[in-house]
Amino acid sequence: MKYDLCIAWTWSFDSDFIRIVQDACVGNSISLLLVNLDNIDGVIRQVRRNEITCRIFLDRASDADERFVELDVWAKRCRARRINPLEHAKRAWNKATMHLDFISAGLYAPHTIILSPISMDPELPVIDFAALGHPFIIKPAHGGGGDGVITEAGSESQIQSARMQYTGDYYLLQQKIVPIRIGDHVAWFRVIYFDGQTYVFWWATDSHIYTVVLAEDEKQNGLSRLREIAQTISKICQLDLFSTEIALTNDGKFVVVDYINDPIDLRLKSKSHDGVPDDIVQRIVSELIRHAKEIKKFSICKLFLRYFSRGRINSRQQNKEPFNYNP
Repeated sequence: MKYDLCIAWTWSFDSDFIRIVQDACVGNSISLLLVNLDNIDGVIRQVRRNEITCRIFLDRASDADERFVELDVWAKRCRARRINPLEHAKRAWNKATMHLDFISAGLYAPHTIILSPISMDPELPVIDFAALGHPFIIKPAHGGGGDGVITEAGSESQIQSARMQYTGDYYLLQQKIVPIRIGDHVAWFRVIYFDGQTYVFWWATDSHIYTVVLAEDEKQNGLSRLREIAQTISKICQLDLFSTEIALTNDGKFVVVDYINDPIDLRLKSKSHDGVPDDIVQRIVSELIRHAKEIKKFSICKLFLRYFSRGRINSRQQNKEPFNYNP
């Protein structure tokens, strides 16, 4: 069995996103395989028996459950279009690596000191606290959702205490970025990127509320740079779907403050006050379905061309054999 689209997911709050995908697949004749905690073991058995393949694979599960890693390997083996291939995602999840890559690419990022894991180097180096400012931010190189992050740090003891939480991880000490205000908004933005498309929002750091940046605001305030930065980040991390946070400072710099969020939060605003606007989620799903339709059409065309080139269709017609295909 070949599925047009396979999505692996475990987060219960993804249910609305999954429902929208299901409805879109039904309306566009796209076959869909959903893999979750309930059926992962059975699907893996089918994968190992080579009973199923897919054309597009979206992984929203392997970061939470290692059993799903095998699905990424399977999707690569069957030459599926992998959205956020795991080998790229793992690299993008490392904030220390991304910080260095961003700086090398000419992007602005907060002044940062990268510390080795405390298990490797228990002693702190000499730290220039004046350059970091006070307070500063402490964050582990891996993880999301604010896990392990201290936003009001100011001492060596806090640094050492934080490093003890994840003893095998690198830690970043970062300057705290203060954005300017533009009208009624703090100039802190979240940009969602999906396969060349960018969606730009004002981002309230206290409430996490998304507010769409209007075209007129983008033009008047030179905010198109946000889209350019997201495009640059996509080339650096080689991910198809992610979000990033960028602040505009009083010296006119767009500073990337939260490098890459993957998997991105796709809760609906209609269901959660801090969710993504419903129409944006719908647009992301529409793009996903468009890709699925294009790849399916291309696969069917390749099959017909293969049969034509071998003269199979004519021979089947002469022999009055039924022509069955399973692209």
